[in-house]
Amino acid sequence: MGFEKLKERLAGVVSIPVTPFDAAGEIDEAALVTVLNRLVDGGIEAVTPNGNTGEYYALSEPEARRITELTTVTVGDRAAVIVGVGNSVPHAVAAARHAVRAGADAIMIHQPVHPYLSLDGWVAYHAEIAAAVPELGVVPYVRNPRVDGAHLAELADRAPNVVGVKYSVPDPVRFATVAREAGLHRFVWIAGLAELAAPGYWAVGAAGFTSGLANVDPALSLGMLDALRANDFPAAMRVWDQIRPFEALRAANESENNVSVVKEALAQLNICRREVRAPIATLSEADRARIAELLAEWGLTK
Repeated sequence: MGFEKLKERLAGVVSIPVTPFDAAGEIDEAALVTVLNRLVDGGIEAVTPNGNTGEYYALSEPEARRITELTTVTVGDRAAVIVGVGNSVPHAVAAARHAVRAGADAIMIHQPVHPYLSLDGWVAYHAEIAAAVPELGVVPYVRNPRVDGAHLAELADRAPNVVGVKYSVPDPVRFATVAREAGLHRFVWIAGLAELAAPGYWAVGAAGFTSGLANVDPALSLGMLDALRANDFPAAMRVWDQIRPFEALRAANESENNVSVVKEALAQLNICRREVRAPIATLSEADRARIAELLAEWGLTK
C-alpha cells in the first residue's frame, strides 16, 4: 500500500483489536481471526495489532510476531495494518523489520517507556526506528504533553515516512497548538483517545480517531466518523451520548478496565473469552451486569 492510500485509511477509524486468550492463557488464534474479520467486514479500514487494547506490554516477542502475522494474513488488502512496536530501539527495529516481512503497511511506535526522556532523545528514538523501515509508514504514539510541534516537525524532516501522529494527550488546546506548530497538513492527525475525544479533536484538526469500541460494534464507531466527516456535530454527539457509559467504564480509575470492558462485551457476544493478563484484571459482577445492559440497549443482544 502506498503512503497516500495509507493516509486515506488513517483518516478514519483506526481500530485496536483485542488479543483473545484461551482457557490456558495462550493466544486464541481462531478468536483473533474472528475479531479481525468482524472489524474489516464491518467497514473498518485500519487495524493496529499489538496496541494497548491488544495488551502489548503483556505479550512476549514471539506472541507479538504471531499476532502480526495472523493480522496481515487475515486482513490482506482489505484494511491498512499498522503494527505496534516499542521498547528499546533494537527491539522496536526488529519488530518493525518483521512487520515488513509479514506484509504490514505501517508501524505505530508506542510512547517510549523510560523514566528519563529528553525531547531530542525522543526525536532520535523515532528517527532511528523509522530509518530502519523506509518502506513502511510510521505513526508515533504521543502521550507526553512535552512533545511539541517543533520536535514533531524535526522528526518529519529526518524521517519522511512518518505519515501520521496518534495524539493521546487529553488536552484539545494542546493538540491544536502542537498540530499547527508541526504542520496541520504535514501528517494525518489521529485523535488517540477514542470516540469520546473525537468530536473535540476533530473540530481543531484531527482527521481520524482510534477505537477499542469498534471490536464490539464497528457500526457505532463508523456512525460517529460519518457524522464528523459531514460536519454534523449534533449527530456525532448522539453517538457520543449512546456510547458514553461504556467508555466511562473503560476510563474509570485511570483506565484500569480499558481492555477488560471490551473483552467482557465480546465474551457476552460469544466472540472471545473475557480473560486478560496481569497487571489488569477481569470485571466485577456489577460491571459485567452493566455491560449486559448496554449491549441490550445497543440491540446487540436480546
